[in-house]
Amino acid sequence: MNLYYYILLTPVLILIINFFLNKKKILLSITGDKHQLFVEKKSIPLSGGIVIAILSIFIFNFKIENYYFIFIIIFFIGLLSDAKILKSAKKRFFFQIFFIFLFVVYYDLSISNVRVFFLDYFLENKIFSYFFVTFCLLIVVNGSNFIDGLNGLSLGYYTIITGILLYLNLYDNFLNLNIFLSIYLIIFVYLLLFNYFNKLYLGDSGSYLIGFSIATLLIVTYNNFTNISPFFVVLLLWYPCFENLFSIIRKYKFNLSPLKADNKHFHQLLFNYLKKKFNYSHLFANNLSSIIINIFNLGIFIVGSLNIFDSKLQITLIFTCIIVYGYLYFRLFTFRFLSKN
Repeated sequence: MNLYYYILLTPVLILIINFFLNKKKILLSITGDKHQLFVEKKSIPLSGGIVIAILSIFIFNFKIENYYFIFIIIFFIGLLSDAKILKSAKKRFFFQIFFIFLFVVYYDLSISNVRVFFLDYFLENKIFSYFFVTFCLLIVVNGSNFIDGLNGLSLGYYTIITGILLYLNLYDNFLNLNIFLSIYLIIFVYLLLFNYFNKLYLGDSGSYLIGFSIATLLIVTYNNFTNISPFFVVLLLWYPCFENLFSIIRKYKFNLSPLKADNKHFHQLLFNYLKKKFNYSHLFANNLSSIIINIFNLGIFIVGSLNIFDSKLQITLIFTCIIVYGYLYFRLFTFRFLSKN
């Protein structure tokens, strides 16, 4: 299907799905969950994942049926979560592990060289490599869901990555990936606009799909273009991955379940700071928080894309991100604590 069809079809499909969900009062955002205090106090359709899944049928054109099969399974795990049918985080995580591992083995999606000596030694073992790739995909998938707490944060982040990959023009005619990326960029931009105006949310289904798709694409990219620094791939995915890992460590320290949602993620603390410090409206503080984070990441990615083969540059940027994150998190957390006293 021509790119122009997606430019015309995407907003129409969004409006139709939103109308249906609002009319039937299903898959709406108000659930009473503690971590959803940062979204608007009105019903917003969780339609982003549905839009991506439906349009992906046309994108794939059933030419890679097995990939689309796992794609739909990941979507349904998220959809069942959005519908509050699959409420258990442990069960969702189990299903993710099971199906993603099967996907990795079926497609032989292994990594043998990450330019870290001790890790490369173990990655020579195929089984270890399968588990390593599964672990990486799980971190990205769930990290993408973790950062999807503000309007435009997750969508904006992956829109930037898609744009960076298109700008680098790595693929030429490889698997028609440039066409796929161009279509997804159109879809993401439309979803982003609707998201910023509080007309839809990604939902778990959407955040799972985006994280899984982009992470898989980046692994395939590195495996086929091994002159690229593996740390460039890590850099592009640093935020959802580090948010996830940092959250696990933080919750472990306070004897909390890493699978239990809370409201102490970086983006939530930034939202709280902007809203209380400057008395911004809920929507403005929400959108501004995500814009600030994504502008920072855009700048980092632009610098990283100047030389995607230079591992030292990529490692320096990754550590810069982690240091900035840690410093700002401490400052924002302190502000949150003091503002309660």
